[in-house]
Amino acid sequence: MPPETTSPARPAAPARKEEPTRAETRARAARRRRLTVYGARVLLFVLLLGLWEWLARTEVIDPFNFSMPSRIWDQISRWVTDGTPQGSLWEQVWYTLYEALLGWVIGVVAGVVLGIALGRVRFLSDVLGPYIKLLNALPRIVLAPIFLIWFGLGPASKIASAVVLVFFPVFFNAFQGAREVDRNLVAHARILGASNRRVTFQVVIPSATSWIFTSLHVSFGFALIGAIVGEYIGATKGLGLLVSASQGTFNAAGVYAAMVILAVVALLAEALLSALERGLFRWKPAEGGDGR
Repeated sequence: MPPETTSPARPAAPARKEEPTRAETRARAARRRRLTVYGARVLLFVLLLGLWEWLARTEVIDPFNFSMPSRIWDQISRWVTDGTPQGSLWEQVWYTLYEALLGWVIGVVAGVVLGIALGRVRFLSDVLGPYIKLLNALPRIVLAPIFLIWFGLGPASKIASAVVLVFFPVFFNAFQGAREVDRNLVAHARILGASNRRVTFQVVIPSATSWIFTSLHVSFGFALIGAIVGEYIGATKGLGLLVSASQGTFNAAGVYAAMVILAVVALLAEALLSALERGLFRWKPAEGGDGR
């Protein structure tokens, strides 16, 4: 019997690299796109600032009237280190932010309560609806001088201006959200024996929350506008007073510097609202897909 032959051992095949899953591929693509978007934003911002600086330095545009980014930065630096003619810069920022925040909270609460109430009670809607539409048709900015006469130079007049600007967008969104509630949900709650109060608090308000949050993003900007306009017309402190004082001395850099500070405050408030909304609405699917 011939001896048994053995074939030489074959080398082990290299371990096959695991291919990324579809979810991982999409996550990487989303990260790349996000970085690209952020990079494009920064590049555009730098290009615009550079163009502005170049146009002003070469006097293609009048640097006295249009100023330039370097002068604006110098103005902000002086306000931070040396303060403003009205006091510390942070005191002016806090004064304006306090007025805007308090006016925003009052306007939001009033808008949500009345919006839900009129959305749920048709009699109230029929009676008060024409008056609210009439008030909404008024140019509310012109109420700021009236509030100044009523409440004086203190924060009350600025808070009132912020309230009237915030109230209407919040009210109409809350009203529409209450009207757009799924009638099947309300009917099922009724079948289960829910009272009007429980239907309102456990069905209507949760359903209208996304409508309300949509208005919150816009309304805080309106609150800042109300506070600034009130301070511009007459105040003892605040960023609006800085704008007015800078304009009175033909200091274009000061006007732009106050606007930059306002923009930073508004962006921070928007970021906080967005983070709060993401925390409350984790159940909602992420918007956007492949960006097509």
